[in-house]
Amino acid sequence: MFQNYLKLAWRHLVKQKMYSFVKIGGFAIGIAACLLIALFIKDELSYDQDIPFKNRTYRVVNEELYQGKKEFYIWQQAAVAKVIKEDYPEVEKVGRFLNSELFGAGPNQIRRSDKLQNVYEERFVYMDQDLIDIWGLKMLEGDQLHALDEPNSLVITKSKADKFFPGESAIGKIMIINNDASKPRKVTGVIEDFPKNFHVGFDFLMTIAGVVFYEGEQTNWLATNYHTYVRLKEGTDVRKFESKLSAITRKYYIPQIIASGQRVNTGQIEADKKYLLQPVSEVYLRNGVVLDGLNHGDIRFIWLFGAIAGFILLLACINFVNLATAKSANRAIEVGLRKTVGSERSGLISQFLTESLLISFVSISLGFVLAYILLPFFNTLSSKSLVFPFTEWWPVPVLIVSSLIIGMLAGLYPAFYLSGFKPINVLKGQLVKGSKGSDLRSTLVVFQFTTSIILIIGTFVIYRQVNFILNAKVGYERDQVLLVHGTNTLGDQVAVFKEEIKKLPQVKNATVSDYLPIKDTKRNGNPFWLHGKTKETASASGQFWLTDYDYIETLGMKLAQGRNFSKDRKTDEKAVIINQKLAKELGLKNPVGQHLTNQTNSGNDLEVIGVVENFHFESMKEDIGGLCMSLGASPSIVSVKISASDTKQTIESISKVWNSLAPNQPIRYTFMDANFSKMYEDINRMGMIFTSFAILAVIVASLGLFALSAFMVEQRRKEIGIRKVLGASIQSILGLLTRNFLILVLISAVIASPIAWYIMQKWLQDYEYRIDITWDIYAFAGMLAAAIAVLTVSYQAVKAALIDPAKTLKSQ
Repeated sequence: MFQNYLKLAWRHLVKQKMYSFVKIGGFAIGIAACLLIALFIKDELSYDQDIPFKNRTYRVVNEELYQGKKEFYIWQQAAVAKVIKEDYPEVEKVGRFLNSELFGAGPNQIRRSDKLQNVYEERFVYMDQDLIDIWGLKMLEGDQLHALDEPNSLVITKSKADKFFPGESAIGKIMIINNDASKPRKVTGVIEDFPKNFHVGFDFLMTIAGVVFYEGEQTNWLATNYHTYVRLKEGTDVRKFESKLSAITRKYYIPQIIASGQRVNTGQIEADKKYLLQPVSEVYLRNGVVLDGLNHGDIRFIWLFGAIAGFILLLACINFVNLATAKSANRAIEVGLRKTVGSERSGLISQFLTESLLISFVSISLGFVLAYILLPFFNTLSSKSLVFPFTEWWPVPVLIVSSLIIGMLAGLYPAFYLSGFKPINVLKGQLVKGSKGSDLRSTLVVFQFTTSIILIIGTFVIYRQVNFILNAKVGYERDQVLLVHGTNTLGDQVAVFKEEIKKLPQVKNATVSDYLPIKDTKRNGNPFWLHGKTKETASASGQFWLTDYDYIETLGMKLAQGRNFSKDRKTDEKAVIINQKLAKELGLKNPVGQHLTNQTNSGNDLEVIGVVENFHFESMKEDIGGLCMSLGASPSIVSVKISASDTKQTIESISKVWNSLAPNQPIRYTFMDANFSKMYEDINRMGMIFTSFAILAVIVASLGLFALSAFMVEQRRKEIGIRKVLGASIQSILGLLTRNFLILVLISAVIASPIAWYIMQKWLQDYEYRIDITWDIYAFAGMLAAAIAVLTVSYQAVKAALIDPAKTLKSQ
């Protein structure tokens, strides 16, 4: 019997090719979207799941009340790890890493000691030995337990060992970083490459042992630079242990603040500052408001994209229901005759469910193929390297089970609907009276277009926010600024390089500084006071940047008060220029001539000679912070303001100067506007993903509308014939058939607008600087949906309007 049902199902699919294509195509699109998002979600959820003992491994987080607002950040004092290890027996292991470019981590030039050619590499980090074990990094060569114990030791990944030492062991080899032969690094270990699904990734692990960044740094409780991880012993109560950590503030932090001469309320500090433990498995996806400078996923987007995939699949199921009922007239006579000759309703239901299962199986199979074809494009959108799971066990069982579940769910209503026709009504030609159920179908189409309009509105909001950010006035000039990287390897010749390129006719100006208002350049954090007021007033937080005389002019910043640094004034070596935000936080209406102090300068007197207008030096997700600029050496990047006339020739001229000074190191450069855009790759990527799924949803919803229009034409065929006989024009018939659908789209827009507003307002809250969601976005989304609906329905409407009424009435 089942074989017979299968044959009948196949015949109906082949006979109604166009409708079969729409049914299967809609399903396949929904399945492909679900599969791609499932691969994405699976990859995101896999982050940090392979860390050994992850259930008792934590990252130490600071919670601090600052200006009435709770702040969470991960940078710890160097001594925190030592104190935790010595004072708390609950701790099994503790380890730190430091990835600040301020101290030589991040990107560097590196070479073998027996080679002259430098190679640019990015993923350098200072690390404790115990962190290798805490993270579960596998040592391929060297001592797993002591590779980073000795000063100047270096552990590299397998890929870098193969790159620098092909065909030979890297152990014992010497490497030189940034041409500094006075600090040779000995390779003491080779580890497996960091997993891609790990919240950090490094290639060059430099030991912290024996490193002196500055005098007293390892015991300084006022400087926070380190990420600190702990593994607790089995059975430790995490919350109780966390509460014990407050003793660190009381025993070590507060005494040093008092010794530094700052105004202090010990009780208030203890209440405002806490050490928390964040499970390592939550660092990537559930980081929330914790500042750490790392790249993260977002569990909210996981659920959002999962919901979108589910909705697209649901839209495809709705299409199946609508298309099945739309062609009900063609199946009615079949049902009536079979019931007349004795067929049971259960047999008819089984047949229709078999058809549904066949369509489901074919659709899911095609969905798998479509997902495989679209995977490279999706990888580009999501910045992933997902692979199709051909070698895993689950694709075939999922294909079979999904076909059964989706086929049954999508086919139940059509099966009961079609099998429920009464033979006497069918044979009397009264099918129209027995199959009105339009309310459900209209509701389903409203649901489809509501979902589509929400996605369309979301896409418009995201792209408008992107354009707002990329075209906003940021307070400096980022166009036509060439950034030459790795200039610190020139040593004393950095100044020579700068002066030589300034002589080029295409170069307007140049400045030397690693501190730039773009991502992946140096940052620090400092408290500032008016000089002599450390015991009387609270500090103001701000960045302390080392720049040169040409910095402000090269980047086109504006001075609101005072003057720029001058080579003619020797005293400017101890002068500073602050931004308006820092002046406001210090309560200074006339800052010029005031004197500041901060911990970086060990309490030295810093005279304010100028105030620069506020500019965005971080992402627009954050408010502009305080900033203080001082003259000093920060030589890794030279920023060059060039003319727009002949960029290629300008770069060639700069390259010639570079090659004359560094013949063994290729010049490496980027443009500041491109680096600025990289700060917002995540929002751009989200916009592209939203757009892609919005298009899929619109396509699937349009198929649904096509189904409903086919049904309405089927139902009103005789009415259309009579109207044409009585003189109705094609335009009037077209309006008759499209009017109801436009009303459905209007209802969808009304429902979708507040839902989309709520969702996008939540999303925009992540940005300190954001757009307003204005009425035109909703209007445009509604008009676009209406236009799509009219175009979709018009095919069936025009087709019906052009039918010869004689044929229509004769067939009735």
